[in-house]
Amino acid sequence: MDQSPFDRVILGDIVLPDAVLPGGYVGIRGEAIAAIGQGAPPPAGAVADYRGKLVLPGLVDGHMHTSSSTGWPGIEGASMSAAAGGVTTCVDMPYDVPQPVTDAGVLRAKIGVVEGSSHVDMALYGTIAKTGGVAAIEGLAEGGVCSFKLSTYEYDAVRFPRIDHPTMLAAFREIAKTGLMCAIHNEDQELVQRLTEEAKAAGRTDPIMHARTRPPLAESMADLEIFEMALETGCHVHIAHSSLARGFELAELFRRQGAKASGEACIQYLCMTEDDLVRLEGFGKCNPPFRSAAEVERVWGAVAAGQVAYVSTDHAPWPRERKIYKGDIFTPGAGLTGMQSFAPLMFSLLEERGLPVTLMASLCAERPARFHGLAPKKGAIRIGADADLLVMERGDFTFDEATIQDRPDARWSPYHGRRMRARVAATWLRGSLIWDGETVLARPGQGRFVKRQHRETYLGEG
Repeated sequence: MDQSPFDRVILGDIVLPDAVLPGGYVGIRGEAIAAIGQGAPPPAGAVADYRGKLVLPGLVDGHMHTSSSTGWPGIEGASMSAAAGGVTTCVDMPYDVPQPVTDAGVLRAKIGVVEGSSHVDMALYGTIAKTGGVAAIEGLAEGGVCSFKLSTYEYDAVRFPRIDHPTMLAAFREIAKTGLMCAIHNEDQELVQRLTEEAKAAGRTDPIMHARTRPPLAESMADLEIFEMALETGCHVHIAHSSLARGFELAELFRRQGAKASGEACIQYLCMTEDDLVRLEGFGKCNPPFRSAAEVERVWGAVAAGQVAYVSTDHAPWPRERKIYKGDIFTPGAGLTGMQSFAPLMFSLLEERGLPVTLMASLCAERPARFHGLAPKKGAIRIGADADLLVMERGDFTFDEATIQDRPDARWSPYHGRRMRARVAATWLRGSLIWDGETVLARPGQGRFVKRQHRETYLGEG
């Protein structure tokens, strides 16, 4: 039986995955949501009044890299960006400097760093070594990783290796036993390497060549390989970032054939084009690259068709100096900052297209939590769930990279100067205010490691 008063009541327009409750409230007891309703709020020890503003579930960023350029010290700064961006749970990739998360011992060490330095809650991916790593998969699953990540393209033989087909097939068979999802960086290495060599030989190192040397075909070839192996092994195989509508169509095709297949869209593929790559130079370089304006529209079509698993950022805060184009687009690091701009940008994109804000609650919170096995604890305004909330204030705002909450050399953004139709007015983590619209109030270590809650596979149904 419910016991009143609540510790705190949050007032505002409550955004659920399928409805908005105007003039609503969320009652919090301890760290969890204990009531949801409309009208006169129940008695509580404290009231946070956001009437006229939207109250969404804290976002779950299903794809980000805190430590790919600076190592585990990057967790502290990146998690500050998350708090300021309304992201209450990060799902961090395993390709860390200098040691990726390839066994249970490394995982335990990273969990210790998360619980000592993160400002928000964090789930973790695991991966395998280039050779001899398959035997570590069960230990990583037992240790609490939410998902696995492998790559068809090699950035570094130790940190970010290409896994060959026989090893990937063996890994998929082992991961299938755990029930966890395996995301894949999906680019065909032979094609990209040859095109890059030819471009350099021809003296073409200008920004557009980043897109030309990583054409759509490089993605779709990799997609077909991994989904065929998904069909063969029963592993849930997931495109980590599809810049193409075809990727989502292929996932749906293979699901109809009995494969466990899915794919996510990163937010840049919903709004950025090749023209932005030319304009931004190194600061617009990411893999896969931005595509044509027509492809952006096709990806939105995949969203409308319900083919997209969820939307993420692929946040990768390279030091500014590593992103500067100096005549060779192949030299700057590949990756974008995106967490602090995630919520206002997603809200703006939906508003600009006349789409409901409920899609944001679904694609950026509930569904990533479900795909990564973090529900029912994370991802929704639901009784019994963690009281993780994002408060959005509508208005006319401009995103300013100088306001990014991170180390100084990570304060850059491809969205600098973009008009936004809302801002993050507040972020609540497990019932505590961690961002008040101006300042990160969370302390390092207030965030916790969130292990996978179960081993059930979710493919987007229901």
